[in-house]
Order: sequence, then C-alpha cells, then structure tokens
Amino acid sequence: MDIKTASALHRLRLVSVPEALSFPALLIFGSLLSRISDVNLVMPLGALHGILFVLYVLFLLDVWNRAKWPARKVALFFLLALVPFGGLYGDRVLKRDEADSVAAARARETAAA
Repeated sequence: MDIKTASALHRLRLVSVPEALSFPALLIFGSLLSRISDVNLVMPLGALHGILFVLYVLFLLDVWNRAKWPARKVALFFLLALVPFGGLYGDRVLKRDEADSVAAARARETAAA
C-alpha cells in the first residue's frame, strides 16, 4: 500500500465515527425533541446524517479502489454503516489498516533511499 491508500483509509476513518453516531444521537434526539416540544429538528439533523452517509459511501468506494479490498470486506463496511454504532467497530479495523499502510509506505521509502 502507498501513502494515497493510507490517506483514503484515514478519510474513511474520519467520517466513520460521526456517521456511526449520527443516527442514534442526532435523529433519535431530534425525533424525541419534536414529540415533546414545538421544535422540529428532524429535517436538518436528517440532512446532516444523509450527508455523512453519502460521504462514508464515497470514501468507502475510494478505499475499495485504492486498497483493492475484496467485495466481502466492502460489503461488511457498508453494512456497518447501516447498523447504529457499527462504524465504531469499523473505526478500529480502519485504524489498524491505516497504520499498516503507513508503515509499509515508510519502509518502501527507506528501502528506496
């Protein structure tokens, strides 16, 4: 793996935790708030969750392209985005993969020098 792959993994990691927390934290909170008060935050919070989900899927496709992940791993990460708090597990896996790709890129740079 190269540094561009590590960057793609890092971008996916950056959006995975907020996306994982956006459904249970934002949408459920907004729904409950709209039921007990006159404040309706479901639409803006839903839009924020949708933006995070779309970014997650785009970054996942970028990682699939750059890291040459098997389709099963991509499907697993997509399913993790659908499960509340699923991205928290994915973040741990991505952190390990990102560290491995950075280490491999540095080793290649050292060997080339």
